[in-house]
Amino acid sequence: MNDRERSSWRSPALGERRTLDLAGGRLDVYESGQGSPIVFVHGLLVNANLWRKVVEPLAADFRCIAIDMPLGSHRQPVGPGNDLSPPSIAALIGQALEALDLEDVTLVGNDTGGALCQMAVTTEPERIGRLVLTSCDFRDNFPPKAFVPLKTLVKAPGAIQAILGSLRPRAPRRLPLAFGWLTKRPIDPDAEDSYIFPSLVHAGIRADLRAALPQIDTSYTNAAADKLSGFDKPALIAWAREDKFFPPAHAEELARLLPDSRLEWIDDTYTFSPEDQPGRLAELIAAFVGEPARTGAVA
Repeated sequence: MNDRERSSWRSPALGERRTLDLAGGRLDVYESGQGSPIVFVHGLLVNANLWRKVVEPLAADFRCIAIDMPLGSHRQPVGPGNDLSPPSIAALIGQALEALDLEDVTLVGNDTGGALCQMAVTTEPERIGRLVLTSCDFRDNFPPKAFVPLKTLVKAPGAIQAILGSLRPRAPRRLPLAFGWLTKRPIDPDAEDSYIFPSLVHAGIRADLRAALPQIDTSYTNAAADKLSGFDKPALIAWAREDKFFPPAHAEELARLLPDSRLEWIDDTYTFSPEDQPGRLAELIAAFVGEPARTGAVA
């Protein structure tokens, strides 16, 4: 594959691609399976491929929809003039649910996507029936401190190409601030390439990343966290016990805040449990979606 083909590759396990023209911009979604809907939201500088190993087993029993969020590794730009602040990106989730006519959705988020899911359930919860938060941003950890300098760096001309260009060789991708502290194991080459190449080769996607990343700010996650106690639908916190960027204490606090929640630990993984432990995560989600609603949080 050439660089552009690498940038647009999506796993066949994700299913059919649909392009949604929404009020907030253009999004690709990938759909597989039938049954109760589960919608997956990834984070910064990855794409729907993050969920490929989780969707594959779940699609036997559920309708799985993975969204390509405009966070730097998406397939096509959202379109000029669209607001890419975190609340506006989170609003795209609700717009996608409406466009797909989905109700009683189980919303699943990881990394930056988990922060966006917190915003979604505290602003437009009507179509959301359940929430799953894997390791993700919370309160003052948005973004994690190690990535704060990127907010300024991406504004410099040529910076995105320089940063991502350094990851063309595979060896540097295992450095801590690349994928080394996000996954314990190397990522499948095709998926990893699809994370790195979109902003490297597409000017429109670089523009989206340049617009979105500097606007990431703790004011948004703190505002959402202050309202989470009002989301009284079932919630599952499925957190990596060994996470390098998202403290386990945040998982415990989320479980206390959400009134109908439970906390499950995922071992032998860092932040990207959908990459490191997809089977365990899929089992937890499947069991959770099949449960009756409960009352009371479990810390």
